[in-house]
Amino acid sequence: MVVSGDGCGHGSRPVRLVVLLKGSPAAAAVGAATELQKHVAFFDSNHDGIISFSETYEGFRALGFGVVTSRFSATVINGALGTKTRPENATASRFSIYIENIHKGVHGSDTGAFDSEGRFVNEKFDEIFTKHAKTVPDGLTAAELDEMLRANREPKDYKGWVGASTEWETTFKLGKDKDGFLRKDTVRTVYDGSFFSKVASKKKGPSANQA
Repeated sequence: MVVSGDGCGHGSRPVRLVVLLKGSPAAAAVGAATELQKHVAFFDSNHDGIISFSETYEGFRALGFGVVTSRFSATVINGALGTKTRPENATASRFSIYIENIHKGVHGSDTGAFDSEGRFVNEKFDEIFTKHAKTVPDGLTAAELDEMLRANREPKDYKGWVGASTEWETTFKLGKDKDGFLRKDTVRTVYDGSFFSKVASKKKGPSANQA
């Protein structure tokens, strides 16, 4: 998930969000899910608008991560976002992430391509490459990614630094091409919600055994 340290109880979660994330034609009548909601919906395997600890764990396994890394990631992500996204009338575990409130988990020291409401900001997305892609115009090397992360750091925002670094380094690992570039078209899929599904489809079969 490209949020870090970032709702609706089972009994009161809006049908609106569930319908949207399933892609029903009824979505047009109730408004669209934000890009950030679409981004994390991959982990909501039962489409109930809530991402449990086990769903995050299984999502990381589907992406090719090992047992230890997947369990650690689920602990950190759900531990942080569960609290931030939890509504007052929630009935699920405190380790559950409520997708409707996922915008409350947006952190600092990042690109700004998700705004405070979880909407996509195209100008900020383009700046990732106009400012930092120096070798080729449509891709980032590992060194250029590191440069971008340093440039985006806000003073003393240590949680934001860690969150952004973890998210982008994971994205680079999963999305870089055979030449070692994280391409603009690939990064765009991170923001439109299709990236994780594409990665998982390529890795179908026995999960990786690495930790």
